[in-house]
Amino acid sequence: MNLYVSNLPYTMTDEEFQRLFAAHGQVTSARVVKDRETNRSRGFGFVEMPVEAEALTAINTLNGLDVGGRPLRVVEARPKEDRPPRDPRPGGGGGGVGGGKHDDRQDWDRDKRS
Repeated sequence: MNLYVSNLPYTMTDEEFQRLFAAHGQVTSARVVKDRETNRSRGFGFVEMPVEAEALTAINTLNGLDVGGRPLRVVEARPKEDRPPRDPRPGGGGGGVGGGKHDDRQDWDRDKRS
């Protein structure tokens, strides 16, 4: 079972994360998600536990537990949603100068505002 854990202390390492869940059963993997640019924790992570009963025990025991002054939120992870590819341009492409509104009306004319 794949678990999503949020509200992690920003100082938590992968090893500490692994130990926290290993106390409740076998852990296949435990990973704290880090920012690509700064390599700092983003405050959440994923744990894979192959035995569902052990994973459910971990959820029931650790959800709400105060770790480093922060109450953990532990839930079953949802499958990753398919998303369209990201725009590789800096800023994500957002529409050029003015970046604002676009009017799709065919009869719209900038010089004839009514």
